Amino acid sequence: MTTSPRTGTDDGVLGRHEHLPVGEPGAHAGAGIDGAGFEGIDRETIEDVRSVAGRIGANVERVLVGKPEVVRIALVTLLSEGHLLVEDVPGVGKTSLAKALARSIDCSVSRIQFTPDLLPSDVTGVSIFNRSTGDFEFSHGPVFANLVVGDEINRASPKTQSALLECMEERQVTVDNTTYLLDRPFMVVATQNPIEMEGTYALPDAQRDRFAARVSIGYPDPSAELAMIDEHSGHDPLTELGPVSDAAQVRSLIAATSRVFLAGELRRYAIELVGATRRLAELRLGASPRATLHLVRAARAHAALSGREYVVPDDLQAIAVPVLAHRLVLTPEAAAARRSPGELVRALLGKIPVPHAPARR
Repeated sequence: MTTSPRTGTDDGVLGRHEHLPVGEPGAHAGAGIDGAGFEGIDRETIEDVRSVAGRIGANVERVLVGKPEVVRIALVTLLSEGHLLVEDVPGVGKTSLAKALARSIDCSVSRIQFTPDLLPSDVTGVSIFNRSTGDFEFSHGPVFANLVVGDEINRASPKTQSALLECMEERQVTVDNTTYLLDRPFMVVATQNPIEMEGTYALPDAQRDRFAARVSIGYPDPSAELAMIDEHSGHDPLTELGPVSDAAQVRSLIAATSRVFLAGELRRYAIELVGATRRLAELRLGASPRATLHLVRAARAHAALSGREYVVPDDLQAIAVPVLAHRLVLTPEAAAARRSPGELVRALLGKIPVPHAPARR
């Protein structure tokens, strides 16, 4: 195992891969729904993933005190190559979470402060005429970074918000009929205030669906708030935060996580869970097929963080609400009855039969 001279992190996960014996989780490739295209992952690589992700999480928790589950969802989103939406009232640490995650990885980072007068070209970039050459030259916008922090995304107009649609889904930007690819990893961590607050716009359905997960930080409990006073009142912990990983290593973590074994029974369970949201009378819009993909990718990441090279039902259940709830749109009647999408997802988890966990190695 080698050590990165720049970050002091273990790079042993990079490029290492061993096939598991036939007949065990992760041993099959091209075996239909139970293992189509699956290569497998060895135990040592899983431990590398867990170790590096643990260091990133511990770094973030130095800033976001007392919220380990929120940090875990952020790590799940990172490992599954998704985008994270952080929604809550002002002052609970939404931006601090995004900035701490950005500073924990030695990669290109940009921040976009979304305001009502922000234009789409302020996000993606614009072609500028060069008088000396007589040609238009593309000036890259802040979206051209490995990690993009979108602060208060719902204070910008829907037109500006939509500038992120192509970036988040296809990881590219098209301007004046020219397509520019974004570097990987590419992750958007966006914060937003509740839509009931003054000066906010509701995110379009297509925009919300591109976020792999949504979390609400919530207020800290008294002990965590006391620790925050003791540790943060005299200085800003963000100023002392240094990287514990880098872009190349994160790419390898993502690649390794994608090889975590997901049994056919659990694939069907994920499909049944997502499909059930489309039949709920309380919803006028259920979860999309994109949500199914995000759900299984997040389940693999959750399993890797737990130190397993295979997914169990608990992985899918643990991330179902963060992955699915923000995509669901209530009917007016359900909204008037103060039902919540998260409550509906939890109810489905209690109704749909849980398959047996795959055989352990």
